[in-house]
Amino acid sequence: MSYHKAATPKFPHILHGGDYNPEQWLNYPDVLSEDIRLMKLANINCVSLGIFAWAHLEPEKDKFSFEWLDKIIDRLYENGIHVILATPSGSRPHWLADEYPEVLRVNEGGQRALYGNRHNHCYTSPAYRERVRIINTKLAERYASHPAVILWHISNEYGGDCHCELCQQVFRDWLKSKYGSLDVLNHAWWSNFWSHTYTSWEQIHSPTGLGESAIHGLDLDWKRFVTHQTIDFMKTEISAVRSVEPSVPVTANLMGIYNYFLDYYALGKELDVVSWDSYPEWHLPNRNFEVARNESLSHDMMRSVKQRSFLLMECTPSTTNWRSISKLKKPGMHELAVMNAIAHGADSALYFQLRQSRGSAEKFHSAVISHTGTENTRVFREVAELGKKLSALSEKIYGSSTDSDVAIIFDTENKWAMDKCQGPRNAGLDYFGIIQSCYDYFWRNGINTDIVDSTYDLSKYRLVIAPMLYMFRAGIQEKLRRFVADGGILVTTAFSGVVNDTDLCFLGEATEEKLSDVTGMWVEETDSLYDGENNSMVWNGKSYWLRELCELVHPTGCEVLAEYDSDFYKGTPAMTVNRFGKGRAYHICSIADTGLYSDLFAEISAELGLEKAIDADIPDNVSASYRNGDGEKLVFLQNYADSSAEIKIRGEYTDMLTGETLRDVITLPGLSAKIVSEV
Repeated sequence: MSYHKAATPKFPHILHGGDYNPEQWLNYPDVLSEDIRLMKLANINCVSLGIFAWAHLEPEKDKFSFEWLDKIIDRLYENGIHVILATPSGSRPHWLADEYPEVLRVNEGGQRALYGNRHNHCYTSPAYRERVRIINTKLAERYASHPAVILWHISNEYGGDCHCELCQQVFRDWLKSKYGSLDVLNHAWWSNFWSHTYTSWEQIHSPTGLGESAIHGLDLDWKRFVTHQTIDFMKTEISAVRSVEPSVPVTANLMGIYNYFLDYYALGKELDVVSWDSYPEWHLPNRNFEVARNESLSHDMMRSVKQRSFLLMECTPSTTNWRSISKLKKPGMHELAVMNAIAHGADSALYFQLRQSRGSAEKFHSAVISHTGTENTRVFREVAELGKKLSALSEKIYGSSTDSDVAIIFDTENKWAMDKCQGPRNAGLDYFGIIQSCYDYFWRNGINTDIVDSTYDLSKYRLVIAPMLYMFRAGIQEKLRRFVADGGILVTTAFSGVVNDTDLCFLGEATEEKLSDVTGMWVEETDSLYDGENNSMVWNGKSYWLRELCELVHPTGCEVLAEYDSDFYKGTPAMTVNRFGKGRAYHICSIADTGLYSDLFAEISAELGLEKAIDADIPDNVSASYRNGDGEKLVFLQNYADSSAEIKIRGEYTDMLTGETLRDVITLPGLSAKIVSEV
């Protein structure tokens, strides 16, 4: 698959810049003038404006103040700097909450929030939607046709829920539309459990620790509703700006694989471009490579949402201010982290923030321009040097594709369901952990990988991995069945295919609902292991530890590849494979350490001849990724160790920055990246 469509067609270049908040400095005109000079020195070509500027744009109801923003945008554009213009709904002005208290959220305990912080508004409130429509339309009318404006930044980091009566009623209406009748809803939710049957729609309330928390279907549908309502609110924002000028694309900054309260796959379908805010915790002792792997997984998810390149909307040039320990980025780490994002499909390096805030909650969050207000800082020099490199590489990288034959299914709704399932391990089912373990082999070996959910078409892939897919939804059984029948290779693990989309357990032994025809077996029981307790198995002469869950399965046609080594189910299947149609399905009946997944995927990858980034022996702490440019393969090599690394290569490569021809060995200094192309 290819991602050649330009994210910002009015300015088709790698974007370098980030959040700029001139409204904080309107009383400091010398600062604003100096900022332009410093941005040019730092090779900044794009800034995000207005994200939290509503109080300055509309200081009183229906009294708008745009002149200050006019001057900022004009001056930026005159100096070659383009603008991503935000809608300001992420933080409303005080007057709005005072006049319309309904816009403030209500928590699950029924308490309405006081004014303060951000992201605490009710997405359902008609008053809030109307005020957002008005300010968004005013912004679009004034700036959508300005040559500087290349993208709309819709709100900021959508998230959270509201339990007010407005939301409760719209939730009930949403359920009526979905289920049609209470009889259907009661069955889907299995609400006759504990005599909790609903006899009136008005009895339904969002899940809360003070009330209903035992009906898992309710919990699932509430989370689905929150995503639906967030999307519906976002669409009203988008329609306001598009009604004025539809040609300017829209994005909303997401938060990667770790914020799973919203279904980003659903939300992303409504955007022209996906962007996200990336804040990994670097320099934990001996963990940079692991952190880089997990960050790459998030990049791949963000790219996969739209099946095209994405924007790195926020990262920090050095330190955050909100972690328990906010560590500086060591020299080289900032460039290394940005190049990793670009390697996995980003077309930007945008920072929070350009100028460091003088006060309030983020005054110690690092910025390109620090409290010194000068270019005489290490961070400024590193940012400027990176900007220079990105400018030189932009023509080659921008719009290049990131193609993959491998998909890992990460399903947000599946995560919601497992978090609430109450067994077999209430101490935790490490869904993220198993996704990361399955991803590890491909990351270490430079094999591009998509991260999709159950709603996506799988036919384009050759290998699909569906770890711990507890809940089958969105027709996934038929998609996987057709994928394997047509010649694909599927890998599943323990705790897969247990429930339907309302969290009702599948009945029967070997059934198509459970995908038993494809896997050639069915599960009778699942044993939970205590923390620190293990079983084991031997496959291809090598022993592997098994943990957390051990399924007791009955083969109905599959080949048994390995058996459990201990416990009362010793000698029963621990790993199987089943031929189905032209393809085959592997099932790992437990949760294994990374080594088993890596060895299995190495064998499958060799069989399929999956493309790797580079023909080389990749040493520890080094990763390789690639994008396909215009007739050439762009290889990103990254060393996450503090010491230098040597990559023994087969063939010749060209350093894309220096033009140097590289043979035999590529040397990477510690905490550095290099981009090469095949000769």
